[in-house]
This record gives sequence, structure tokens and C-alpha cells, in this order.
Amino acid sequence: MKKALLIAAVAGLSMVSCKKDYTCTCTVTENGTTSTYTYQMKDVKKKDAKSSCNTLGALWIADGGTCDFK
Repeated sequence: MKKALLIAAVAGLSMVSCKKDYTCTCTVTENGTTSTYTYQMKDVKKKDAKSSCNTLGALWIADGGTCDFK
């Protein structure tokens, strides 16, 4: 019985995805004006959200801005 419960628990945990909602906030200052843009990423894995934010960050850094991942 314990073996069956253990197998069921492991199977149940393996079906749970680690998808959550994340936010990427990018800021840039041009001509003395600061603009902030927030990108919502829903139901994504943390590594995918971070990768997307880093990609956006590369574009913003080219324009003199920054991006933060949360």
C-alpha cells in the first residue's frame, strides 16, 4: 500500500508544472524623459520568462535602458 501511495505521489508531482506569472519592467531615459514599460508573462516557466526578459533587455540596453525581471 505504501508503495502504491509513493508511486501515486511521485506521478502527481511530475504532472505539476512550474508555470507562473512573471513581470519584466524596462526603463529608458531619452531627452530627459524616463519611460517605463512593463511586460506581463503569464503561465510560463521561470527560465523562459527570464530568457525573454534578457532578450528584451538587450534591445533596451542598446537604447540606453535597463530591464528587471521579477
